[in-house]
Amino acid sequence: MRKLTLKRWVLLGLLLGLSGAVAWTQTVFPTKPVKIIVPATPGGTSDIFARAIAHKLQESLGKPVVVEYKPGAATNIGTDFVAKAAPDGHTLLINGITLATNPLLFANLPFNPSKDLSPIIEVAEMLNVVTVHPSVQANNMRELVQLIKAQPGVFNHGTPGVGSSGYLSAELLWVKTGAKITHVSYQGNAQAVVDHLGGILQVGFVNLPVALQHVKSGKLKALAVTSARRSALLPEVPTVAEALGIPDFELVGWFGLLAPAKTPADVVMRLHAETLKALNDPSVIEVIQVAGGSVGGASTTQFEARIRKDTERLAAVIQASGAANK
Repeated sequence: MRKLTLKRWVLLGLLLGLSGAVAWTQTVFPTKPVKIIVPATPGGTSDIFARAIAHKLQESLGKPVVVEYKPGAATNIGTDFVAKAAPDGHTLLINGITLATNPLLFANLPFNPSKDLSPIIEVAEMLNVVTVHPSVQANNMRELVQLIKAQPGVFNHGTPGVGSSGYLSAELLWVKTGAKITHVSYQGNAQAVVDHLGGILQVGFVNLPVALQHVKSGKLKALAVTSARRSALLPEVPTVAEALGIPDFELVGWFGLLAPAKTPADVVMRLHAETLKALNDPSVIEVIQVAGGSVGGASTTQFEARIRKDTERLAAVIQASGAANK
């Protein structure tokens, strides 16, 4: 056996020290409470999912995991807050398809999602329900389209912002049918639903979990879902494609967890692993499914690819709607 020279002893010591430093870095996170920022008002879909995940992450991380709300500007206020937060894994964001579309919709965003945020994991996929207030004399999508086209400027709908999946669903309907519905921006889904229930907003393109209870109680009429397939929670409600004979109509939203860019890779991987465990927990699965979602869990690379793909896919819809760079 060859004797180690002094130079090799020094090199070995450095290598051991580095490996020990890596292990130490992995074991000290988190060092304080973790915040999940919801860029909308309480009570919406992102809030439901954030709270379910936070409960499980708190158990696995051994530190408090709290949900905070920073609504407004089509989720841009909360997203910007996280993009500028310390990249240490203690401030996270749960957001949806607006991450893909807001760069197309706003000319002077104070952040760049692809550069300033680090995707961790896709949490859930979510479809929208096309709903109308009971006062609207339409019982199916064809009747609704006819009403809207016959009375331009009369019908409106509301969403958390121009980049939301509800907004994009309405714009896609306009592009495909010529039925233009006036859009009203809200700070979150909750207030938009209140106004929809009151008839102030005649039409809704609402995340399934928010709409479901009101559809079942008869306070809203469900005309179609925006996914490619019918929902198991509303099996009697057709897809927009079925109802109107538009085979390529599909707009499905999603929600994911992200950290500030430059968050250490080992911290991102730890958060991915712990969140994946949470998403496989029966209690979290139940929350997501009851809310009308499909459980996510893809890798960080797959989640990043989805954001990029939706940005490219929806660019044409946004350009056609005239909403780009407002």
